[in-house]
Amino acid sequence: MSDNKVSLHRVLKASPEKVYRAFTEALAIASWLPPWGFLCTVHEMNVKVGCSFRMSFQNFTTGNSHSFGGDYLALEPNAFLKYTDKFEDPNMPDVMTTSVWLQKTSVGTELKVLQENIPAMIPAEMCYLGWQESLEKLAKLVEPEIPDA
Repeated sequence: MSDNKVSLHRVLKASPEKVYRAFTEALAIASWLPPWGFLCTVHEMNVKVGCSFRMSFQNFTTGNSHSFGGDYLALEPNAFLKYTDKFEDPNMPDVMTTSVWLQKTSVGTELKVLQENIPAMIPAEMCYLGWQESLEKLAKLVEPEIPDA
């Protein structure tokens, strides 16, 4: 087991409800979770404790992809998610755990992410940079208030 982990913090100008939806709706998560230069296909996503998800990230430049999935361990709507992630690549057997906290603030939502047990072959700094890109994309998804016209 690896002791690689990353911790991220961000304040988003959006409600906890909207941010939670971005983590729990397949079309939404596919738009923001992959870092720049990657596409995401959500193959399965059953957001209930004890249920699972599976998705693939495809490198847009090379066309190569990697798949991963996991199980939902804890869900508190609009406040907390905890889930596992495991790459389907047998060279990366570790099971990562990701915890996400959402706290309503005067300007929107305070978001905290902790990802633990990142496979040793993935430098924690690289994972951290990937998450920073993903959270930038998340902000661009949830912060605009676009009315139906």
